[in-house]
Amino acid sequence: MRPTLRLGRIPAALAMIVLTIVVIGPIYWVVSSAFKSRQEILQATPTWWPQTFTLSNFEQLFVTTDYAVYLRNSVIVAVATTVVTLIVSLAAAYGLYRLRVPGSGKIAGIVLLSYMIPGTLLIVPLYRTLAGAGLIDTYAGLVLVNVAFTAPFCTWLLRGFIFSVPPELDEAASIDGAGPVRTMVQVVLPLMAPGVATVAVYSFVYSWTEFVFASQFVVSDTLKTLPIGLSALVGQYTVNWGLVMAGTVSTLLPTVILFLFVGKYFVGGLISGATK
Repeated sequence: MRPTLRLGRIPAALAMIVLTIVVIGPIYWVVSSAFKSRQEILQATPTWWPQTFTLSNFEQLFVTTDYAVYLRNSVIVAVATTVVTLIVSLAAAYGLYRLRVPGSGKIAGIVLLSYMIPGTLLIVPLYRTLAGAGLIDTYAGLVLVNVAFTAPFCTWLLRGFIFSVPPELDEAASIDGAGPVRTMVQVVLPLMAPGVATVAVYSFVYSWTEFVFASQFVVSDTLKTLPIGLSALVGQYTVNWGLVMAGTVSTLLPTVILFLFVGKYFVGGLISGATK
């Protein structure tokens, strides 16, 4: 019986190994190439480990390019998007799924439906709207566009967490004289920590990696974000792969650090939100 069970686990183990290689393999190659010389990257026989460990790619990245400016812009846009998304999605989820306002079910369906609209179809109307409001080539314009795409999904994602908090707590808070806002902030919100972490990570990563709208709504070089800045490192005829790999590693690092701190809450929040 036991040998049979062990043999039955072989396909699952092989699938996990293949999946790990497919996911981790490109990341390892990018990281290792960032510490290789340009000659070693371009040689006919690839090397699995840097034969000559060098930091020249990172030095060139921060000295000869505007990477620091792109990093600053991405941090500002990502943090602002995360904060605004948290406020909007928490308020919307509490109002739709907790207060039971008239027509909340239809409104919730419309909110989720808006998330399914391809973003590329909205470039022209969004551009005209932002241009009319004077928000083209501004931080505020990028933040508003990012929130428009993160808030609907995050509102729906918080639905399971809202339902997991007993309604009796709201009733007890109202008896003590707490209004809806105070009840949400002091009673419901502390019990939704995994959901808040999930929304924060999702909105941060979305805005950190967003390329399409940033490339259309940002004109000046001083406001370009990391995805736009990294695309500028690829020349028309030649590509400095060491510089590109160093920029990719430096861009991945903040998200990796974020996942190290809140990754377990993010995964747990996705599982909890899907099962409740």
